[in-house]
Amino acid sequence: EVQLVESGGGLVLPGGSLRLSCETSGFTFEHYNIGWFRQAPGKEREGLACISLTTGDTYYEDSMKDRAAVSSDNAKKTVYLQMNHLSLEDTAVYYCAATSRALATIHIPATYEHWGKGTLVTVSS
Repeated sequence: EVQLVESGGGLVLPGGSLRLSCETSGFTFEHYNIGWFRQAPGKEREGLACISLTTGDTYYEDSMKDRAAVSSDNAKKTVYLQMNHLSLEDTAVYYCAATSRALATIHIPATYEHWGKGTLVTVSS
């Protein structure tokens, strides 16, 4: 059974940083892509970044470009999202998701098959 468990969320001051973790199990880690998404209250789920666990290639949406980094630890089967310079607009539930589909894209969250339950990030002074 594929499982993804996010952690690392919490309360952070504006301008602060957080590192989210996505612990995975139940699939061949190196054969998948992992995407990071978030959903703020009253808004649609949006893709933020993704990493190919096969090649290590990463991609970032404009909202995360230059202030986020996705990385993976293959031995721990864990993917990380480091976020810096957080603002109030970054308050949301953050999710990681896995896909083995070649045509999956973080622009369309539904193309990812397996999801974690999310971790809440609150940016507030």
